Amino acid sequence: MMRHLPDHGLPLVQLKEQRRDLVVALQNRSGPVSGWELMQIAAVQQAISAFEEVIADLDALEAAESADIEAA
Repeated sequence: MMRHLPDHGLPLVQLKEQRRDLVVALQNRSGPVSGWELMQIAAVQQAISAFEEVIADLDALEAAESADIEAA
């Protein structure tokens, strides 16, 4: 069962779409991939990973606060 996870107002979906667009653009052409193109994809992936870590931390904090409230 998939549950809706809040994005906490962070642009995670847009970054994932940007990464997908960059990868698709590389797949739809012939010729070697430049270092610049790889760096763009890597930078977007790094930002995605950072946002996912922040979201996980915020979700854990939110869960801890909910547990504290329920215990009180």
